[in-house]
Amino acid sequence: MSDSSGLKKHLNQIEKRLDAHYGTPGRLKKADPLDILIGTILSQNTNDNNSYKAFLNLKNAFKSWDEVAELPRTKIEKLIKTAGLGKQKSAAIKGLLSYLKNEKGSVTLDHHKKMSDDEIIDEMTSLQGIGLKTTSCLLLFAYGRNVCPVDTHVHRVLNKTGAVKTSSPDKTYKEIADNLPAERAYHLHTNLLKLGREYCRPTDPACSECPINKLCAYKGKEIASGEKRFNDTILLLDAI
Repeated sequence: MSDSSGLKKHLNQIEKRLDAHYGTPGRLKKADPLDILIGTILSQNTNDNNSYKAFLNLKNAFKSWDEVAELPRTKIEKLIKTAGLGKQKSAAIKGLLSYLKNEKGSVTLDHHKKMSDDEIIDEMTSLQGIGLKTTSCLLLFAYGRNVCPVDTHVHRVLNKTGAVKTSSPDKTYKEIADNLPAERAYHLHTNLLKLGREYCRPTDPACSECPINKLCAYKGKEIASGEKRFNDTILLLDAI
């Protein structure tokens, strides 16, 4: 999209069409922001099952995050090993908890209540191992802010549809940040993830069946749709 108004309109159209196709996502469940942030760190480059096991190993072993803050990094690494990338993730968690204790005086994220999205992003991304995607997940899932975290799925879908032309998920996030449907970013994020996994796959995309096919500018969609029709015809002939 070449202009902000065009991008905003396109994102609104995509959100409405996906909402009609998938239905309205369930409401966000309230949870401790620090739980969500640490859980998100653990979820990087692994599946939900492994990251959740690692989170419970760490969370249930101690009474509070204050106690975890006192642990050596190597102890944290052992407890979260099921999540993979133990050295990097343990360093990120240790650094976060130490920062909160030493700089903020409390191992909580309560100080975020009075901060803007940009202020929280600036603070969190200054810490080792916490990037824009992780922080945007915190903003959306912990604070209910109208932001859309961008992973590889969301980045791919928005670029293929022609909504944006960006070279990385972080750039996509910044491009769409001020153009999201009001109060609907959670819906958009959730349904774009589903679309990227089910239809707009990196290989063998199901363009002919995609619920936003008519909103998509992807030049290869006609080829993908043609291949689907051709394969269906072959299967039909084989069955005769």
